[in-house]
Parts: sequence; C-alpha cells; structure tokens
Amino acid sequence: MPHSRIELRFGGTGGQGLILSGKMLADALASEGKHVAQSQTYEPTSRGGFCNADLVVANGEVDYPLPIAFDYLVLLDKLAVKPSWPRIKPDALVIADTRLCPELPDGSTPRHHLPLSRTALELGNERVTNIVALGALIALSGICKRQSIERVVRTGSPRAFLDLNLDALAAGYALATPVAAAAS
Repeated sequence: MPHSRIELRFGGTGGQGLILSGKMLADALASEGKHVAQSQTYEPTSRGGFCNADLVVANGEVDYPLPIAFDYLVLLDKLAVKPSWPRIKPDALVIADTRLCPELPDGSTPRHHLPLSRTALELGNERVTNIVALGALIALSGICKRQSIERVVRTGSPRAFLDLNLDALAAGYALATPVAAAAS
C-alpha cells in the first residue's frame, strides 16, 4: 500500500451486498495491521436505491473517517456513477460491471469494465457479484493479501454461501489477473 491514506468506495444499489464487501475488506485490512474507518450510505428503499460502502485505510490512525477523494471505486450499478464519479482522484482505479454499469464518464482515469454480475450468474447466483468484485479489486489493487481476504470470507460467510463465496472470490481474481498482468 504505497499511500499513507487510501479511500475507496463500493457503489451500487441496495441489496447488492456492498456493505458486506466493505466490512469483509475492512476486516482483512485490520488483520494486516491497517487502521480502517468504514461508513455507508443508502436510500430508504431497501432494494434498488443508491447504496455505497466507503473505507478509509491508513497505516496509522485515521485522522478523518470519511472519504474525500477515492483512490479506488468499484461500481456495481449505473445509479452509483453520478454521486461517486466527481469524487475520484485523477489516477483512481475504477472497476465497473459491464452489464449493470455499461457507461462511464469520459476521462483519463484508469478503468476496467469486467463481467462481474455475469460471472456471478455463471456461478449460479447473482447475489455473489459483490464477492466477485471484491476478488477483482484485490487482484488489481493489491490493497491486501489474498490469504487475508480468503480467511475473512471463510469466517464471515453463512455456511450455505461459503463454497459459493470462495468460488466467487476466486472468479474475481481470475477476471482481473490478466488485466493486472497486462498493466505491469
């Protein structure tokens, strides 16, 4: 983690598991000794309204717990683009779902359209799109160790979803690994 403070957002709609993804990543980062502040925003509709999970990660104490400008932005629905895009740094890493977030504003920001929800559907359940995205984010950013997030997914998943979540995490890595290799 090259910066002393990293800010990221999982953005989409209610019901996509964004808050769970944020919590899992926060737990993985904390297990590596990072300091993490987590916050979320969601509209009063339980499903379908704008929702996000934000993390501020620091090597030391988090001086201000809310994000100001995102280093990483994961978009799982087009509804999250408008409230999130103005707050990204010029060199932010953006990951967007090809099916649910097909268009992004113009600009030079590094962006990766990946078939996150389609991959989840191929695994048998669209509800694991958030875990596919989590694997892709970690593979592309290196924000935490793969073993750390796998440990959190193992301990934090309901038994009925454990194998599916582990498969989704591995699928996210598989989607992003060729992209990460090409970028280096």
